[in-house]
Amino acid sequence: MEIFSEWKFTAKGIAEKPDLFMSGHRACAGCAAATVLRLVMKAVRGPAIVTSATGCMEVVSTIYPYTAWDIPWIHTAFENVAANASGIETAIKVLKKKGKIKQEEQIDVIAFAGDGGTFDIGIQALSGAVERGHDFLYVLYDNEAYMNTGIQRSGGTPHGAATTTSPAGTVIPGKLEYKKPIADIMVAHDMPYVATASPYYWQDLITKARKGIEVNGPAFLHVIAPCPRGWRYDTSKSIEISRLAVETCIFPLWEAINGKYQLSAPSEAIALSPQRKNSVREYLQMQGRFRHLFTPKFEKVIDEIQRITDERWQRLLKKCGIT
Repeated sequence: MEIFSEWKFTAKGIAEKPDLFMSGHRACAGCAAATVLRLVMKAVRGPAIVTSATGCMEVVSTIYPYTAWDIPWIHTAFENVAANASGIETAIKVLKKKGKIKQEEQIDVIAFAGDGGTFDIGIQALSGAVERGHDFLYVLYDNEAYMNTGIQRSGGTPHGAATTTSPAGTVIPGKLEYKKPIADIMVAHDMPYVATASPYYWQDLITKARKGIEVNGPAFLHVIAPCPRGWRYDTSKSIEISRLAVETCIFPLWEAINGKYQLSAPSEAIALSPQRKNSVREYLQMQGRFRHLFTPKFEKVIDEIQRITDERWQRLLKKCGIT
C-alpha cells in the first residue's frame, strides 16, 4: 500500500494552520500529551472525526459544557476506542454508498488513547480493528502509567519506575516487569504503517501522523508523552525529557512500512555515530519516579536498565538492516 511521503510543510505553514485541538483545555502545566494532540491534528487533510478513550486527554479537553476540540469528537469507554473508530470509518463508507457523502471526499478518522487504554485494557479492541483492516490512525500518547486515575503502573510503565501500585521500598525497586513492546506487536499484525515519535522532534511527529492518515488501512503511531506529575520533574522539562528518551535509545524513532523497519533521522544519526548515544543515567536522574535507583541498594538496577536498552536497540538495528 502506498504511503504519500512527499507531503511537505514549513514551520510557518504549520504555525498558520488553525489548531483543531485548541488552548483552553485543563491539562497540567507541562503536559506533553496535550502538545502531542495539537501536533497530530496539524496533519489532517480536511474534514476529520476524532474519538478518544477515557483518560487524561479526554478528561481535560471536554469538561462539560466546554471543549477544546474544533472538530467532531466522540468520547468512548476506556477499553474500546479502536472499536469506536472502526464504527465511524464503517459509517462513512455506508454514507458514501448511499450518496450522502461524495465518494471522493476524504474524512480522516483518528483515535487517541493513553498507555492504559492501549497496552492493557484496549489491546483486544485494537487488535480486532487492525485485523479487520479499518482505515484509521490510532495514536498512543504514552505517559507510561494510568495517570488520570492516580499514577498506577501499566504495561507501558518501564522497569524500575515507582508508581502507586509499584512503589519503591526497601526490597522492591519499583516496577519489576519490563515495558511491553507495543509498536512491535502492532507490526506483527501486518499493518501497513507503524511508527514511533517524540514531541521534541515535532516535524517528524507531524510527518508520521500524516503518513498514517494517508495510508490505505490501519496505522499506529506510538508517541512518548512525558508527564510532570507521574514522572515527577519540573514542568518546564517535558520536551527536554522527550529528547533524552530518543538520545538514550530508551525510545528510538523508527517506522515500519508494510512490515519493513527503517530508522528515522534522529535515531539514524545515533546508529551512524554511536558516540551520540547518551547513557540512560542522564534520562533517569531527571525524574523523581527513578530517584530511589540512585542509592547504593538499587544502583545495579540502572545497569540493568542500560543493558535492556542496549539489547533492544541492537535488535532494532538488525530489523532495520544495520549491523
